[in-house]
Amino acid sequence: MINSRYDRNRIYLDTQEQDTIRNFPILLGGSGIGSVIAECALRLGFENITLVDGDHVEYSNLNRQNYTEYDVSTHKVDALKKRLLTINNNAKIKTYNFFLDKDNVEACVAGHKVAINALDFSTDIPLVFDEVCQAKGIPVIHPYNLGWGGLVAIIAPNGVSLKSILKPYETFNEIKMVEYASSYLKFWGTPHYWIDEIVEKYKNEKEILPPPQLSIASSTVAAMCTHLLFNIATDKKIKTFPEFYLSTIMNQ
Repeated sequence: MINSRYDRNRIYLDTQEQDTIRNFPILLGGSGIGSVIAECALRLGFENITLVDGDHVEYSNLNRQNYTEYDVSTHKVDALKKRLLTINNNAKIKTYNFFLDKDNVEACVAGHKVAINALDFSTDIPLVFDEVCQAKGIPVIHPYNLGWGGLVAIIAPNGVSLKSILKPYETFNEIKMVEYASSYLKFWGTPHYWIDEIVEKYKNEKEILPPPQLSIASSTVAAMCTHLLFNIATDKKIKTFPEFYLSTIMNQ
């Protein structure tokens, strides 16, 4: 019998699948959008979660991340671990209260079977993170908050990297991925012009600001990532980059 905690998972998950995901070690690099993914994954039954982030909670996080006003100025991984343990006190939540860099990324990645790359693309560390995971045979899930929709890509251990969409001398960032996805959709006859409009407005902002994001996409992406975590853990079919997943009702 499935533990009573997961009674309502019945039919969707069988006992063996529930046992598999409970012990399946996942790594969350970044506790921004990763904070929402972590809770969704935990509630499904992933009880072995590692959190890595050196950032503090800010008021500007509260419109989309899994924190409260009481968490402001505290370390994100500490606040998130506390919340997760109030949901399941038996979960194995490991935290690293520092930013990933070239010196510590390999040690943090070791021992995990899947990773979420929710890192800020202000440096090349997110791509280094992918490279280390690929070398160790670990698939990497990339979530992107598109405000009114969620975008998720999976980098396979033997697959192509995000660098493949770059022109010479370009550096990768979230906008490059969003523009790639929009172009891909147009090529296959399913354009989402609202994405282009948002990107254009963002690029035309006078100040240098982080991309706009909404709670809608955070929740959407968390659901998508959790479903993909389940599929990876239970050896079900997944699409890998250069393909991706997009979920939105904007074109309805």
